[in-house]
Amino acid sequence: MEVLAEIYQSESRRVLATLIKLLGDFDLAEEALHDAFASAAESWPRDGLPANPRAWLVSAGRFKAIDRVRRRARFDEAKLDLVQRFEEVAATNASKSTQAEEIEDDRLRLIFTCCHPAIAPPVQIALTLREVCGLTTEEIANAFLISSTTMAQRIVRGKAKIRDAGIPFVIPSAADLPERLDAVLTVTYLVFNEGYSASFGASLTRAELSQEAIRLGRLVVELLPDPEAIGLLALMLLQESRRAARTAANGDLVLLEDQDRALWNHAYILEGEQLVQRAIASRRFGSYTLQAAIALGHARARTPAETNWREIVALYDALLSINPSPVVELNRAVAIAMRDGPRAGVVLIEAILQRGELTDYHLAHAARADLLRKLGDHVAAKIAYQNAIAMVKQEPERRFLLSRLASL
Repeated sequence: MEVLAEIYQSESRRVLATLIKLLGDFDLAEEALHDAFASAAESWPRDGLPANPRAWLVSAGRFKAIDRVRRRARFDEAKLDLVQRFEEVAATNASKSTQAEEIEDDRLRLIFTCCHPAIAPPVQIALTLREVCGLTTEEIANAFLISSTTMAQRIVRGKAKIRDAGIPFVIPSAADLPERLDAVLTVTYLVFNEGYSASFGASLTRAELSQEAIRLGRLVVELLPDPEAIGLLALMLLQESRRAARTAANGDLVLLEDQDRALWNHAYILEGEQLVQRAIASRRFGSYTLQAAIALGHARARTPAETNWREIVALYDALLSINPSPVVELNRAVAIAMRDGPRAGVVLIEAILQRGELTDYHLAHAARADLLRKLGDHVAAKIAYQNAIAMVKQEPERRFLLSRLASL
């Protein structure tokens, strides 16, 4: 049933978040989610699509979960009292779910639960990406450059911590929001990045994840208009504005300098510019706002030649001062190459690689290869492209790098 697959794609994480709120148990909620969709696959073709599929799935999942708990309790009389308490809690939570309350997104509640300070930061991020956004354990592990087994253990620990510590499924009070914000913003941006540039696979992007991150970013800004929350929303909008121009008709990668800028989403650019100005005016901005300002510098340029590389390098200098990282250094090196010539960029990138910090990062080798190609050093460029190809996990990027290598 095609419509069921579409509803699963668009609604499953919303349904799961609500089931976790109602049931108070991650694993039981996940089982209930699958039971609900299995029930829908059986009844919807016969009875027709319900008026509110999400509400139908939540209700079906809740009752399926209660049935599961009852069946398990039949084999253990000691659990009968637990079943009764569970039913009372589920019924109480369900009675609290009003239409008005649905406006306060359950996924936002779930993010704050997953980002509770009692949970270690790496576990916060892994748990939120898995439970809120539905990324697979493999996708998350790849993003963090660790094994799937290690990532699975993090997720299990996170669920156990929430259960054992009784962490509530609520949006924090105003007094507690700021300390929880950093983790929430980190998670939101990681979700966006996976959608904007998928870590591996046949597709360059995953639009549903980018849109989900932007939607969550808007909710966070509405809930807590912190300058960095505003800066992050601006950054996501400005980057997302280029989506339609980032791939060719066959799915191949199109570099920024070669993109048809008429395809850019100018409504997103305008909104992003207003948000950047708002965040900067606060004088309390940080790395997300600076990254958004860099993205705005690209968005303002009507042609690649009009890009103000001097301003972009200065912004990277500021970003590096508050967020020192080899990836920021790499991006700064590319900007310097655009300002001062490819040789200057090669020197900086080779210094980063010699430190060993980005040895396994394919984009570092790809950037070095492009600059060497511009310098006419095709032998060194060929080796650099081969290094990048050996590390890349995304098929459109692989095809792009192979085409660059073949062009030498």
